[in-house]
Amino acid sequence: MTFSRRALASLLASAAMVVPAHAHEAQTRTAGEPQAAVATPSDRQVFEPAFFARFAPRTALEMVNQVPGFSISGQSGQRVLGQGGANVLLNGTRFSGKSISIFDALGRIPASAVTRIELVDGATLDIPGLSGQVVNVIYRASGGSGQFRWSPQFRSRGTDPTLTNGEVSWTGASGRFDYTVSLENNASDRGNDGPERLLDPAGTLIELREEALRISTERPKVSGTLKYAGAGGDIANLNAALEAMFRQSREGRLTPTATRVFEDGEDEYNYELGGDYAFDLGGGRLKLIGLRRFEASDFLSDLSTVFVDTRPERGSRQEVFIDESEAILRGEFAWKGGSNDWQVAAEGALNSLSTANRIEVLDPVTGGYVPQFASPETRVKEQRAEANVTWGRPLTGALSVQASLGGEVSQLSQSGQRGQTRSFVRPKGFVTTAWRASKDLDLRFTVSRRVGQLNFFDFVASTDLNQGNSQAGNPDLVPEQSWDFEIEGTRTLGPWGAITLTAIYRAIEDRVEQVPIGPTGEAPGNIESASSLLLKAVSTVQLEALGWRGAQLDIDVLYNDTSIADPLTGIDRPFSGRTRWSLDADLRQDIPGSDWAYGAGIYAQENDPGVRLDQLSQRSNIGPDGYVFVENKDVAGLRMRATVGNIFNQGDFNSRTVFVDRRDGPAAFTEISDRTFGTIFTFEISGTFG
Repeated sequence: MTFSRRALASLLASAAMVVPAHAHEAQTRTAGEPQAAVATPSDRQVFEPAFFARFAPRTALEMVNQVPGFSISGQSGQRVLGQGGANVLLNGTRFSGKSISIFDALGRIPASAVTRIELVDGATLDIPGLSGQVVNVIYRASGGSGQFRWSPQFRSRGTDPTLTNGEVSWTGASGRFDYTVSLENNASDRGNDGPERLLDPAGTLIELREEALRISTERPKVSGTLKYAGAGGDIANLNAALEAMFRQSREGRLTPTATRVFEDGEDEYNYELGGDYAFDLGGGRLKLIGLRRFEASDFLSDLSTVFVDTRPERGSRQEVFIDESEAILRGEFAWKGGSNDWQVAAEGALNSLSTANRIEVLDPVTGGYVPQFASPETRVKEQRAEANVTWGRPLTGALSVQASLGGEVSQLSQSGQRGQTRSFVRPKGFVTTAWRASKDLDLRFTVSRRVGQLNFFDFVASTDLNQGNSQAGNPDLVPEQSWDFEIEGTRTLGPWGAITLTAIYRAIEDRVEQVPIGPTGEAPGNIESASSLLLKAVSTVQLEALGWRGAQLDIDVLYNDTSIADPLTGIDRPFSGRTRWSLDADLRQDIPGSDWAYGAGIYAQENDPGVRLDQLSQRSNIGPDGYVFVENKDVAGLRMRATVGNIFNQGDFNSRTVFVDRRDGPAAFTEISDRTFGTIFTFEISGTFG
């Protein structure tokens, strides 16, 4: 399909811009008028800088966030380093990092360096594991430029202002090297307060309490990336990050008979060093990937109760020491044979967790703390190796397929009294097809066999002083496996925007949930079968078509239906604590002919109950969360944005019913709390320098 200059001009005049994938010349229009990039003959949509001009973006992240019908996903929780990952490519390659997220990487690429953004079906690329919509950010670094952001926040109820939240970064190029360095701090001060009611099994009020929670966090981080592009096509990337985290929380409870205070703190530091090197070899291309990550955390919890009468003070204290480490090496060799894309890959990983725990109680006679429990250091280690071969090719001009077959071998070992070593062999793979049903409709179908990632903390015993919960560790856990069936469709709506609909059904084996241990204990354990159905819609509606110039509406909707046989009652129920549904809607108008923008948003969700063997809990919000903002994109060269959050006075609702023994028997008591956290005022100042 080709377009004459007259036809292209006509489309531009009606706010629909068609740009062939090989055409890189920018088109310009009046700021405030949206330009809709529609599907091109080369199976992708191309968004050039002119499309984003009305938003005055300063970073590639701000540009990607405005791609119609698209949302960034897929990086968190991935088991392997190579296949899959985030649905964003940088100059056609995956970003190999974990502590440095794709959000970080995009946020440090100046918008001025972006040549274009391509939206393409992952199954049509020769990158194994990618499926669904994928954004490819094409950019070129030159010279050097800096960016900064300062985001102070103030709350109307009870917390101190957050004044240290921000980031400064520098991106540049020298010869064949591109580099980025960044210093940031993710800080927050938050909390809530309100009444809590203690009820007996008949629902009669036993005690009325007043509670208040405050949490303060500082998270400074220094990170950097370095890229080398050789004359012969060699490409090397190096990523490094060093981060600390200091968190303090205090929860107070006032009753007619006592004052109870729970204080909890964490000091953590972590580092990550990762990179990759790709070069041509023997008619193909070899890519080597490596990553090393380490995290050390020290926790201190203190619970005290002071009575108004003559009863002595009660207290307990817990210290937990945790070290986590991960090392991964991966090699990928890819080549092309006619219309076929091939890749063979192998990966080895070593993950470990070391933890120790000590609990002390207050001696009412001496007033000092005496040891009650101390666990020796427990170490959980996983050694894993996997290999796979992936093949892909176009079947017709509108239909392509990608398939992968492989497996992994893992060895899990645990030290301590219940220590043991076990080995597993797990097949895995996928088949995915991409079909361009029409120039405006793309469909994707995927069937995959997946292996989940175990949470090593489920292997060791733990105690929650604040809630009075404890659980045993389970050294017999095995990784979750599933058959996943996914269908996804993207419909471009011309000047109206775009919508992506996704449905994923998972038939799960060895789902991890709480299971009975002995007559009254519990621990995470495997349940033979479970299922889930996820329905999701991501849409962007350009309101220009209705005559509202510069306005757009983004709506994300999620529904999650899960089912598992309860290990205590045998009755089907949802997974513990999962989000049942959520709605996220954001409206924005960039006023044509000016630097001003304003907007509003609303978010609401409902969660399934949290399930333990001796209690049921429900965490939810009272009403929706809403915000309004106003923004000026050029205040002496700076962008300033003011946001008022929680405009509907949303609150936190928590209920917990604790049973005498098991929850299939009589209840002991119920706690119901209603807390509010007030209005949130955020100011953001951002700019560039250099």
